[in-house]
Amino acid sequence: MVDSILDRVSIREFDMNRDTEVVGKLERNCEIGTKKGVSIFSNMMGDPFSRIRFYPLHVMLVAELLESGELVGVVRGCIKTVGTATGGTLVKMGCILGLRVSPAYRRMGIGLKLVNLVEEWMLKHGAQYTFLATEKNNNASMNLFTVKCNYMNLSSLIIFIQPTGLPRKNISKDIKIDKLRIDQAISLYKSKLRGKDLYPLDIDMILKEKLSLGTWISYFKDESRMNLNNRENNEDFSDTPSSWVIFSIWNTCKTYELQIKKSQPLKFFHTTLCNAREKIFPCLRMPVSDSLSRPFGFLFLYGLHGEGENLGELMESIWSFTSQLGESMKDCKVVITELGLTDPLTKHVPQNSSISRIDDIWYVKNIIGHIHGKDESLKGPAGNVFVDPRDF
Repeated sequence: MVDSILDRVSIREFDMNRDTEVVGKLERNCEIGTKKGVSIFSNMMGDPFSRIRFYPLHVMLVAELLESGELVGVVRGCIKTVGTATGGTLVKMGCILGLRVSPAYRRMGIGLKLVNLVEEWMLKHGAQYTFLATEKNNNASMNLFTVKCNYMNLSSLIIFIQPTGLPRKNISKDIKIDKLRIDQAISLYKSKLRGKDLYPLDIDMILKEKLSLGTWISYFKDESRMNLNNRENNEDFSDTPSSWVIFSIWNTCKTYELQIKKSQPLKFFHTTLCNAREKIFPCLRMPVSDSLSRPFGFLFLYGLHGEGENLGELMESIWSFTSQLGESMKDCKVVITELGLTDPLTKHVPQNSSISRIDDIWYVKNIIGHIHGKDESLKGPAGNVFVDPRDF
């Protein structure tokens, strides 16, 4: 049965002119059961490439039935260069995003074929490793990638989610939050990211992207301000306060929207942005209100890095600041961040009852080593990592 199906399936690149509407329908029909009595829909705003177009090298593959032309599967891939804490090693890494197979054609090898071919595309374009993220309880995904595709656990992370519009603690009058110029942010990040287990080398491109609203530092007023102006040596940050946190904000509202609807029968619907849906809504402690029945987006906190002993109040100030910013934006209903288990800031995330959390797992495979019969994957665990907002 599997062989006969695969013989009748062709894998090709996505065609914007004829596949946009069909892929959207396919992903809305990739459904899983739920007891919550609601459905989650995603509005791609007519852009199926919304999760990968920020990368210069990207591809989108579809699985098509030869006899009917029906699309029964889709996968996206992109390539970026990352740095590691191990001797500053540079790695060209491919990222697999948005693997979907039509429910009627699952467990027939189509998903595996899509993965294999997107890996081949990455290898052809110089990638050394392939990478993906999945929610910890997604057993089907874990089985596909670890058992059938030989991926290894790279990192464990926690996603923190808080709805906007809720009562929040006011920012202390002792704390100041200053916005940095892009060149200042680039300089500071390039100096500090080297301590991460994994980080993107093109941080300048991320910060310059129009979806990045800016970068700020939070510190106590009675401490001297970081003197980033007129700095002769951009690597010297000896004048930083004793406790401070840098953070940036990514506006997903401009790339896609999510929507909650009451549904019969009771189902959740996978979408192009199912990654966000799977991670956010199962753990949100919020009702399906009228405000959430309309399309809405969220702000993503990224690039969080802090130093010093008094980080708890500074982290609270960041959440309050970002929530307040989200409230001022049309259709923004949620603030999200993701941190590695061993990231020093993880323990300083506010312990508010309104903040939900869910476990996330990153997997990796050395495709060059795999081709030559070797297993030389990046060494885990990598717990203090930079979460790229383009991948979320």
